Amino acid sequence: MTKQLTGYVGTYTKSESEGVYKFTLDLEQPFITEVSPVAKLDNPTYVTVSRDNNFLYAVSKEGDNGGVTAFSIDSATHELKKLNSLAQGGSPPCHVSVKSDNSVVVTANYHTKQIVSYLTNADGSLKEVADIAEHDGSGPHERQEKPHMHYAGFSPDEKYVIAIDLGSDTITSYAIDHGKLTKQQVFNAPEGSGPRHIVFAPNGQYAYVMTELSSEVLTLSYNAQTGEFKQVDKIKAIPPHHQTVNDGSAIHISNDGQFVYVANRGHNSIALFKVEADHKLSLVEWKATEGDWPRDFVLTPDNRYLVASNQKSGTLTLFSRDQQTGKLTLVQPGMIAPESVCVKFLND
Repeated sequence: MTKQLTGYVGTYTKSESEGVYKFTLDLEQPFITEVSPVAKLDNPTYVTVSRDNNFLYAVSKEGDNGGVTAFSIDSATHELKKLNSLAQGGSPPCHVSVKSDNSVVVTANYHTKQIVSYLTNADGSLKEVADIAEHDGSGPHERQEKPHMHYAGFSPDEKYVIAIDLGSDTITSYAIDHGKLTKQQVFNAPEGSGPRHIVFAPNGQYAYVMTELSSEVLTLSYNAQTGEFKQVDKIKAIPPHHQTVNDGSAIHISNDGQFVYVANRGHNSIALFKVEADHKLSLVEWKATEGDWPRDFVLTPDNRYLVASNQKSGTLTLFSRDQQTGKLTLVQPGMIAPESVCVKFLND
């Protein structure tokens, strides 16, 4: 049995952070140790690890340009070696995903309104920009003055790239072929909700979306043939008595598809929902993240633990997870990870 897991943290580099950090989760303790910089990079706020654990891709900023930086992962030490970067004019993206065969990388850019696809080389380096899809539209909220692309990832069968626009309350399904993006379907989320991130149920027939502006979780049915979404339900992710600012952030689902977790920035909590027989969600509990502004979190591959990243307090919080009830138990708060935004583990 694996006794240690390696994780990576994407960060802002506005004050103390140096770039991408690496950490170790000792499963025997359990305890997070050895949080240390592993790649110097400007604002690598989101990172993703290839399914085969050979590569890590990070959004990045280079002067006045923004794009993606590719790294190889040493199989023994899990250290990173920079392969190359590709950048365009404007702010860096806020989300990055890689196809399971490592052939295509896609990004979403909050500021430039774009979804960008990149082709890769056999060694994992970035080859070229394959396509750019630019969005338009707006919404009723003061932060929805224009499109704000917040997520670009692959459908379970990788037939589509799913693009989420917080600015216009839309989720767009693009057919993807050798990096070329062709718009197929557009789902309109509730006005002013500001959809942010999505996860698919293991059966691929349902998906759950966390909204940033309305702090809700949307339950959607999904047609894998056409890429079409339809809303089934929605549920609030914060308590009714919470009146101050809250921005919904990350969303993840357990391997067995029985529980959905979302993070609340402001309420500073992880909300746990049970997936019912009709695929709708019911609230189980809120768990404080013991830090400020949980921008992201991740379940370990075996789902026994959860690590939350608190951006404003610059800390990681470790929870153990009950496999039957889904509930979280605090194990270790306050592990320093400066300006932490995104957290990812190597895959099983």
